[in-house]
Amino acid sequence: MDIFMDTLKVLGRIVTILPFMLVIGLYMGKRSVGELPVFDFLVVLVLGSVVGADIADPDINHIHTIVAMVAIALLHQLIIYMKLKNRKIGKLLTFEPTVVIYNGKFLYKNMKKVHYAIDNIGQMLREKSVFTIQDVEIAVVEANGQLSVKLKGDKEWATKEDVGGKITNGQYDVPIILDGELQEEMLKRLGKDKEWVQEQLNNHSIFDMKEVFYGALTPAGKFVYSTKEEGEGTVPPIVH
Repeated sequence: MDIFMDTLKVLGRIVTILPFMLVIGLYMGKRSVGELPVFDFLVVLVLGSVVGADIADPDINHIHTIVAMVAIALLHQLIIYMKLKNRKIGKLLTFEPTVVIYNGKFLYKNMKKVHYAIDNIGQMLREKSVFTIQDVEIAVVEANGQLSVKLKGDKEWATKEDVGGKITNGQYDVPIILDGELQEEMLKRLGKDKEWVQEQLNNHSIFDMKEVFYGALTPAGKFVYSTKEEGEGTVPPIVH
């Protein structure tokens, strides 16, 4: 009889906990499911442990599991809010992007920092249909462990501008403004100063750097940016 009652209790918890987990997952946002950087991975791991213990052990008070799940979700949102408001906190809780290939050559010291071997990078390149390192202009290991690859200009798919055999130089962004804050160290490496950045902003009728969500400089010297109000009312509705 006890086994029968425990079985019913476990089945009842599965029926009630899964919809609640769906609600918690939707509340925590797409980012938690899609990226899984270190902090989000730990949150999902703890959440799974709490739910697993609740389902497997009928003696655990069900309400305590619900409270724990809500607390984990709220803590997660609080940490995300703090990361968005303070980049120093964000850097402490997230791995920085690391360049592992540049101009067709592996960067050994950078690969050693992120504990990636050549065969790891090689596999990730092949998954992106890149079979020779010589074709790669720059490859970056992102915070979630994925590899972003920028091919050299003559190895990329032709665009409309390239039709006719014209080969354009590859372009990539070097961030100099992030969430309204000037990246002074990066700016110094580029040989630019704050006055130059402000001049670029003025040319685009932007007079307060705090309005800029993202600003970058390309190797060709072009300044690209996105404001915090970018896309208001213009983003196409993409749904499933």
